[in-house]
Amino acid sequence: MGCYCGSGNPYAVCCQPYHDGTPAPTAEHLMQSRFGSFYLKNVDYIIATTVPSQQDRLDKSALQAWADGMNWTRLDVISHNKIGKRHAQVHFKAYFDNGDGEQAHDELSAFVKIGERWYFLDPTVPVMLTNKQPCLCGSGEKFKACCGKFLL
Repeated sequence: MGCYCGSGNPYAVCCQPYHDGTPAPTAEHLMQSRFGSFYLKNVDYIIATTVPSQQDRLDKSALQAWADGMNWTRLDVISHNKIGKRHAQVHFKAYFDNGDGEQAHDELSAFVKIGERWYFLDPTVPVMLTNKQPCLCGSGEKFKACCGKFLL
C-alpha cells in the first residue's frame, strides 16, 4: 500500500520511520509526515513535531476531536522553499471529504530547524513574546528577526 502522504512509496519506508521517531530530513518531508499523521489521527505526532515552546499550549483533546472528524483524502505539495539556515516554508493543499464532496485546505506553513529536527511553527498558538525578546526556537536571535517573521 502507498503511503498516506501520496508519495507513492510504501508507508514502511516513507512516513512510518518519521512517525516512529526518525527526524524528517526536510520541512517538506515533515509536512508530508504530518499529513500522514492527521490521516491516521495520530495527534501525538502532530504535537511532537510542533516547535517545542508551543507544544504545551496545544489542546490535545481538541486536536484529537478535530482529527477524528476529518476524512483526509490526499496531499499535494505545491512548493518547498528553504529560507536561510533554519527556516522553510511549504505550500500545500490537503484534500478532505466530510460528506459534502472533496474540499481543499490550502496553506503556506512555516517550519524551523532546531538541532537536527524540523518543527512546525503553529500560527494558531498565541505568541507571548515581544519582537525584542529571544526567539521561541532557542536560536538566540531576537524573535522579530527569527521566527517572528513567520508568525506575526
